[in-house]
Amino acid sequence: MANIHPTAIIGENVSLGENVSVGAYSVLDGDISIGDNSVLHSHVAIAGETEIGANGEIFPFASVGHQPQDKKYAGERSRLVIGNNCSIRENVTINPGTSGGGMETRIGNDVLLMAGAHVAHDCQLGDGVILVNHVALAGHVTVDEHAIVGGLSGVHQFVRIGAHSIVGAMSMVENDVIPFGSVLGNRAYLGGLNLVGLKRRNFDREEIHTLRAAYRMIFSNEGTLRERVEDAAEIFEGHELVDIVVSFVRKPSERSLCMPKNGVDGHE
Repeated sequence: MANIHPTAIIGENVSLGENVSVGAYSVLDGDISIGDNSVLHSHVAIAGETEIGANGEIFPFASVGHQPQDKKYAGERSRLVIGNNCSIRENVTINPGTSGGGMETRIGNDVLLMAGAHVAHDCQLGDGVILVNHVALAGHVTVDEHAIVGGLSGVHQFVRIGAHSIVGAMSMVENDVIPFGSVLGNRAYLGGLNLVGLKRRNFDREEIHTLRAAYRMIFSNEGTLRERVEDAAEIFEGHELVDIVVSFVRKPSERSLCMPKNGVDGHE
């Protein structure tokens, strides 16, 4: 049974799971479903065709599922899907998809969106992603699992941020970030590998050493990037972390890659 504050407004098409709590002055109006044991604090606003998983927590003044900030949006029926165990902090805004991007914004499990973060239309966030305070993702951005985007950073539309990567605070990211990469700056450049993150997530030490060797090869100054990537794919074939980077770089993209400023940096 849900626990609903008497001042909350719940639309007729809202479905609440077991033991959901809805705080004072919250407004839920749309084709909304919220999973078991989720907590909505006061002044939460949820709209549209929005699905939220179990064990989530949404804090005051979050705006979830309202109309995309896209002039091309014409009222098409699009969706927002949020996974389990997600924490959406104060003043976060999340928009659903559009016809130009597959009609769906999707957020994985165990995601933390800190205060003031914005997730625009058609973004795709993997499991375990963290957006720190006041991060702004433009439309069609992909952030793969366990990536972290530092506070006050902005991410250009269609950018891909690879798994287990990290974006330094106050960065402007206009190009793709390789998996396991570390970028920073305005405009963001590749500063090396996210070695701290790799160690914290208990990746094998030998695999990390192999990834470092492949990184040096891919981002050296000899030949073209495509040639270096193909060389790394051949030399380090069967090494999982290298394979992930190679696959990411080979995949077609609307954006270029974030590159080191002056060849391979010492942080790798």
